[in-house]
This record gives sequence, C-alpha cells and structure tokens, in this order.
Amino acid sequence: MSAAPAPGSILPWEQIASNKRITWLLFLAFFLLFGGLIFVMVLALGLPIGALGIFGIGLILYALFSYFMSTSAVLSISGAHEVTKEEEWEFVRRVENLCIGAGLPMPRTWVMEDSAPNAFATGTSPAKAHVVVTRGLLNKLEPVELEGVIAHELSHIANYDIRVMTVTVLLVGMVALLSDLFLRFTVWGSGSRPSNQKKGGGSSGLILLVVALLAAILAPLVAQTLKFAISRRREYLADASGALLSRHPEALARALEKIRDDREPLEAANKATAHMYIYNPLREHTSSLNGLFDTHPPIDERIRILRSM
Repeated sequence: MSAAPAPGSILPWEQIASNKRITWLLFLAFFLLFGGLIFVMVLALGLPIGALGIFGIGLILYALFSYFMSTSAVLSISGAHEVTKEEEWEFVRRVENLCIGAGLPMPRTWVMEDSAPNAFATGTSPAKAHVVVTRGLLNKLEPVELEGVIAHELSHIANYDIRVMTVTVLLVGMVALLSDLFLRFTVWGSGSRPSNQKKGGGSSGLILLVVALLAAILAPLVAQTLKFAISRRREYLADASGALLSRHPEALARALEKIRDDREPLEAANKATAHMYIYNPLREHTSSLNGLFDTHPPIDERIRILRSM
C-alpha cells in the first residue's frame, strides 16, 4: 500500500488535470474575444452577411498556410541542425528511451550550436515532432538532468502543447490582422465616410463605431495576454507531466536551477519564439501587471512545485 502524500504536497496527475482545465477556459475566452470582435466590426461597418463568408475564407487560408509552415519557420529561425545517435549518443538515446516509456513516436532531434542552456519542442503532431536542445544544455547538465528536460519537452508533444501554442499564435495573428484591417478601413476607407455614418443611424451609429474602434485597439492586447496565460499554463503542465514520465522531479528542478542561473544569452532567441523554450531566453522581467505579459511562469515557483511532488 502506497504512503499518503505529505501535507502540502502536490500529486502530479492533480496538477495535470488543473492545468488542462485552465488552458481550455483560456481558449474559450480567446474564441469569445475573436467572435465578439468580428460581430462588433460587422455591425459598425454595416457589412452584408456575405462579407462574413469572404472574411472567413481568407482567415482560414491564412491559418492553414501559417499552421503548416510554422514548424519549418521555427527550425529555420533557431539555426538548429539535425543530429543522429552516432553524432549525439547521450541526447538521442535518452529521447528514445523516454519515448518508449511514454508510448510516443520518435521525434527528430536537433542541436543549436549555442552555449546558453535551453530547449524546445515543435511540430504539428507527435508523429511530426521535433526536439531541439542547445549545445550549452548538453554540456552543462548532468545526464539525469538532461533527461528531465527531455521529459518536459516530450510532455509538450504528448499533451499536444506544440499544436495548442501554434494555434494560439495563429489566433493572436488573426485578431491583430482583423483589428488592423478594421482600423485602416475606418480611417481611410468607407467606414470614415459621412455616407456610411448616416447608414449607422446618426449618433447611435457613431457610438457603435467608437465602440468598435476601441475593441479593435484593445483586442490585440487582450489576445496577447491570453496567449501568454496559455503559455504559462502549458509550462506548468509539461513540468508535471515530465516529472511523471521521468519519475525524477528533482532532476528537472535541478536542471531549471542551472538554466536559470546561467548568464549566457541565447543568440537565436526572439519575441516570436521565446514562449516555446523551457525557460524564457529573453529573461524574465518584473511586470507592474503581475506577470500578465510574461511568456513563462516564475521559474522559482516551477521549482517549488516540482519539489513538492
């Protein structure tokens, strides 16, 4: 009979379930924001229903193109090169062993020739996944710590975080695109013409237009906040799932400590890909809005949770 958990301890599967619930609530908020933005814009501009279909087809084509091109774009930006077991035996062997334990197909393995320790996973599904680590991670971590990081990244794959975050980025892009189109249309297009304002019903039409403009300005900010919130929840989820997969949460906690304390900058990092890494390569900042715009949860809190498992 297994021992009862110590007071204040966190069971991995409870952490996993909690983070999944919160992620889907955030996604619901995202779609409500997106739908509400389109609805307000259509009302404000007095567009026919047929225009929604044209808008929808354009956005779907944009999303599909971006979705299928996202993996190659991320790998290209990172400057990583693919490696085999003969080239990086310790890294690739541990990926293979953990994949067997997790029941995952073997992802393609890549190394970034950068001295900063970090890692990320990308792809559109477990069958088309990639695990990328830096040279600094391979050189600076003990084998068991490296395994903890790999388990974290494989958990992103198993939990479909690689797909969740790709879709989230696309949603942010579509909200920004819609907002930009609407603002351009109202300033330079027919939305700013007196004839269209009359169609809106005088003062009520003007009020609706002001509301729509405010929505167009604020929507991208809200979308980015939701994206970062989803990113933070997926990191907590991958930590818990990785601890369960490797059976060694302390190893991942020690790896995070070493990554946190390393001062080497990651040269290939940028704002578009920062949320994908196990630790924010742009380094965390103190936010006056309680971390709403952080791509990652506080690393000290992640370490504390891992050590409480």
